[in-house]
Amino acid sequence: MGNAFVGTLTLIGLACLVGLPVGIGAGIYLAEVGRGKLATAVRFTADVLGGVPSISIGVFVYAFVVVAMKRFSGIAGGLALAVVMIPTVIRTTEELLRLVPPHLREASLGLGVSAWRTSLFIVLRTAAPGIATGVMLAIARISGETAPLLFTAFNNRYWSTEIDRPMASLPVQILSYATSPYKEWQDQAWT
Repeated sequence: MGNAFVGTLTLIGLACLVGLPVGIGAGIYLAEVGRGKLATAVRFTADVLGGVPSISIGVFVYAFVVVAMKRFSGIAGGLALAVVMIPTVIRTTEELLRLVPPHLREASLGLGVSAWRTSLFIVLRTAAPGIATGVMLAIARISGETAPLLFTAFNNRYWSTEIDRPMASLPVQILSYATSPYKEWQDQAWT
C-alpha cells in the first residue's frame, strides 16, 4: 500500500497546486468585487460545480485530458481532484472574507493604504484561519474520492512517481483489493 500512499499525496499536491490559487482568487474576487455579470457567472459556476457528482467530473477530464494525452496520468487525476475542490474553496473564501468587519477595511483605507493592499494584507490575513479550515475541508473531500480517479489516474500496482503516467491512489487501491477474489488482498483492503 506504500505506493498508493505516495500516489495519493502526489495527486492531492497536484490538486492543491491548481485548485487553491483558482479557488482563493475567485473567492477574493467575489467577496471584494462581487457585482456584475462576471461575478454572477463565477458564483453560478461554483454552485453548479459543487453539486456535480465527482464521477461526472472524472468523465469530463477523461474526455478532454486523458484522450488528448492518449494515456491515463497523475496530471489528469490531479486536475480532476482540483475541479472537485475548487467550489468548496471559492464559497468558503467568499463567505469568510465577507465576515471580516467593515471597520477594518475603512481604517486601512483611511490611513491611505490602497484597496488591493487592504484586501491582501488586512482582509485576507484576518480571514486566513477560516480559509485554512475551508481548504482542509476541500482536501478531506478529495482525499477519499475514487470515481474521478478511475477515469483519470487509473491505478498502478508499482512504485511510480512520474506524474505523466498512471498513478496509484489509496481509494482506488482499496476498491481494487476489496473487490478482488484473493483473501489476502481483501484483508489488506479492510485493514
